[in-house]
Amino acid sequence: MAQGTLFIVSAPSGAGKSSLIQALLKTQPLYDTQVSVSHTTRNVRPGEVHGEHYFFVSKEEFEGMIAADDFLEHAQVFDNYYGTSRKTIEHVLSTGVDVFLDIDWQGAQQIRQKMPAARSIFILPPSTDELDRRLRGRGQDSEEVITRRMEQAVAEMSHYAEYDYLIINDDFDLALTDLKHIIRAERLRMSRQKMRHDALISKLLAV
Repeated sequence: MAQGTLFIVSAPSGAGKSSLIQALLKTQPLYDTQVSVSHTTRNVRPGEVHGEHYFFVSKEEFEGMIAADDFLEHAQVFDNYYGTSRKTIEHVLSTGVDVFLDIDWQGAQQIRQKMPAARSIFILPPSTDELDRRLRGRGQDSEEVITRRMEQAVAEMSHYAEYDYLIINDDFDLALTDLKHIIRAERLRMSRQKMRHDALISKLLAV
């Protein structure tokens, strides 16, 4: 069976990364594409389901997984840990399913070192004015928070060249099409096609 591909997707807040991934998943069957589910030590929020939104574990269990080198990447955000399980990702990929991982550039660097076969995609907004408009359109943050998010966005965007693919999310439908084309191109790579169509190729060459 052909191995699935791990797709790392990064973007500054407001670039539309999560919306694009969710829209993509609606067009892909689960046996083809899934989104990675991270482990975390934070409390479960209303409406969240263990194993669907996150794998909720204790701090002691998480630190034990760190000691056992069970994570492809992990980080501590304030008082909580977040991490991507190596075993979970490798199991899904071994079934031929592509996995999307929504993560920042720092986590992406960690994963590239451990899984160099992963493909990475960076999503940029069409302008800083548009990014500012999208952040304000949420109606959730103060002026101070928006200013800080814009500063963080510039720092994050400076890492775009570390990625394999770049998408400008100006027109959402076009950006979604670009994302689909990247997946399609990766699935047509020689290594995957040879494994997927091994029987056919053998017959064709046996003439």
